[in-house]
Amino acid sequence: MTIDVVRAVALGAVPHGFLGRRGGVSHGLHAELNVGTGSEDSEAAIAENRARAVDAVLPGATLVTVFQVHSPDVVTVNGPIDFADRPRADAMVTDRPGLVLGILTADCAPVLLHDAEAGVIGAAHAGWKGALAGVTDQTVAAMVALGAKASRIAAAIGPCIGRVSYEVDDGFARRFQEHDPANERFFAPGRVGHHQFDLAAYVAARLAGAGVGRIELIAHDTYAQGDHYFSYRRSTHRGEPDYGRQISLIGLG
Repeated sequence: MTIDVVRAVALGAVPHGFLGRRGGVSHGLHAELNVGTGSEDSEAAIAENRARAVDAVLPGATLVTVFQVHSPDVVTVNGPIDFADRPRADAMVTDRPGLVLGILTADCAPVLLHDAEAGVIGAAHAGWKGALAGVTDQTVAAMVALGAKASRIAAAIGPCIGRVSYEVDDGFARRFQEHDPANERFFAPGRVGHHQFDLAAYVAARLAGAGVGRIELIAHDTYAQGDHYFSYRRSTHRGEPDYGRQISLIGLG
């Protein structure tokens, strides 16, 4: 089956893509394009899936990933990183050709960024913890340190859990509102004591607040679109023992 690659208009011709679960070699709960080494899928299948993902976006490039920990931490990548030594962080930036930055998700928001004039790219993993802590702010700052300009940066927020699928409790909502009362606008009323959180809109607001010039949202709900995307929350609700991860990629040819 052909790999699904969703591309953002905002990112133009830079090699990039938000990949789903189709087109890989994994089976069962991990079918098909599972790239998550933290899953119980076979190492051989994951390696093949990762190779297929890179070939779908920037053939011949070297994949770089980090050990994602829901932090605001960003790594400036100057060359290949050995998988065993990958740093604990949730975003990467680079200006080096031949590398493709990869972010793994299963409901969190993947964010890909590009300043075409400066030749600088970034990729961020924005779950609610990292987003609230400022992972996108730090990614923009790291790109600027490489010569980018915030107002020139284009950013695309990829498939993530949608507001209709993301129920949170009062304590969760309160945490965001204590950080900034204006964050109330990202929570819609739900059942008693609960709210529906719009993660993608929150991430977009943080990008705008950091001065990013163009922002695009890919309105795909990972929880609701089970045929296309892995979802941690959906797997949890179904009582499944494990779940796969999809990958979002951006590189410089």
